[in-house]
Amino acid sequence: MGIDPGTNYMGYGVLAIEGGKPKPVVLGDIDLHKIADPYRKLAYIFERVSALVEEYNPDEVALESPFFGENVQSMLKLGRAQGVAMAAALSHGKQVFEYAPTRIKQAITGRGGAAKEQVAALLRSMLGVDYNPKRLDATDGMAVALCHHFVSSSPLVSVGGKTTVRRAPKASSSWENFVASHPEREIKQKKK
Repeated sequence: MGIDPGTNYMGYGVLAIEGGKPKPVVLGDIDLHKIADPYRKLAYIFERVSALVEEYNPDEVALESPFFGENVQSMLKLGRAQGVAMAAALSHGKQVFEYAPTRIKQAITGRGGAAKEQVAALLRSMLGVDYNPKRLDATDGMAVALCHHFVSSSPLVSVGGKTTVRRAPKASSSWENFVASHPEREIKQKKK
């Protein structure tokens, strides 16, 4: 599940991965613009994201991280909305991931500075999803989900600004692990 946090509309998209290929399940947005009380708005975000997680039961939830802008109050409101959506997913035991807006756009369009309309048009081409040009938050949510799929299924990983090949974790060779995995062997210690 991908979520594009917002304080007027919060977009979301759910992908199913079948045979390694992403297929859209649902995309939509949570309408928040009529809720005046900022605390009631946060409670509604928690309720709706919880309901979506319960309904679609995603394996993982990815969110767009807040961008740094000039308006500190807007950033604070957006950060709160993101945090509440994150808490809703975490309260259901879901793993949560975050992606910068430029990373999401780059994953979908190849350009970190792409317009929302370009992202939506490519999602229509890649996944066959329809979109309403007046409500691009839903396609932004789906873009977060698709970005997460691309990143999590890629054999390449970025570490410290350099791209390397993702490696399987090494098996531990500690004595504690050896003993724990071979309980039939008794280890005798010398007495001093």
